[in-house]
Amino acid sequence: MATFDLEKRRLARLREYAIAQALERFEGDYPDFTPESIVASLCAYEEEGNIGDVLAKMPESIDGRPYTVLVVVDGGEDRTAEIARTFPAARVIEFPVNLGHGVALQVTYRFCIDHGVKFVVTLDADGQNDPAEMGQILKPLLDDEADFVVASRVLGVDKTTDVVRKTGVRFFSFVMNRMTGADLTDTSTGYRGLRVTMLADVLDRLTQEQYQTAELLITCLKRGWRASEVPTVWYPRASGTTKKGKNWLFGFRYARVVFGTWWRER
Repeated sequence: MATFDLEKRRLARLREYAIAQALERFEGDYPDFTPESIVASLCAYEEEGNIGDVLAKMPESIDGRPYTVLVVVDGGEDRTAEIARTFPAARVIEFPVNLGHGVALQVTYRFCIDHGVKFVVTLDADGQNDPAEMGQILKPLLDDEADFVVASRVLGVDKTTDVVRKTGVRFFSFVMNRMTGADLTDTSTGYRGLRVTMLADVLDRLTQEQYQTAELLITCLKRGWRASEVPTVWYPRASGTTKKGKNWLFGFRYARVVFGTWWRER
C-alpha cells in the first residue's frame, strides 16, 4: 500500500509539473492576455487532420458577443499545436506530454475560473460539432435558465452510423437520469455550455483523467445545479480514428466512471 501511495503521489507531481510547464509557456506566448467573458475550448490530442478545419469554422462572435478561442493540446507527436497557433484568434495551451482529456478539461476550467470568465463552451476538435451552434447552447445560460447545457444529438440529428454507440448514448442517459432525477436525452456528449461559478463549486471534486463528461454532469446535478439541453447536429469524425477505444472498452470504462461518481456523490 505504501508503494502504491508513493507511486500515486509521484504521478500527481509529474502531472502538476507538466501543467505548470504548459501554463508558463502560455504566459510567455501571450503576455498580459485577458480572455473574454465567454470562452470556447477545444481539447485536442493528435488532431492535426481536423483542428485546422474546426478553427476555420469558428465564428467571429457568438450572437454578437466577443469570445476567446482556447485550444488545449494534450501532448501528442503530431502538428496539432503548430497548426492551432497559425490561427491568430486561437490561444494555445500545450502539454509537453499526454495527460488525458479529463485533465485537459480541468485545466480549461481552472483557467476560466482564475481569469474571471463567466461561461465556457466545450466542443470536440475532431469535426463532429458545428461551432455555429454555440449561440443556441449559450442562450439558456445567458437567460439564467440553466447552469449546464448539453447539446443533444438525440433531440437533434446524429449523422454517425455506429448503432452500438448510439444505443450506448440512450442507455447511459437512462441510467444517469435514474441516478440524478434529471430528464436528459444525451449525457455523454462533450459539446456543452457551462457556467463558470458552477465549475468553481465542483472542480476540486473532479478526478477523472478520461471520460469526464459523466463525472462532471453527475457531480453538478447532485450539488443542485440546473441542467438543460438543446438539439445539435452530430457529424462523423472528419478524419482519423477515435481515441476512446473499441465500443466494449469504452462502455466498460464509462460505466465505471458513472457508477463510481454516483457512489461518491450520493
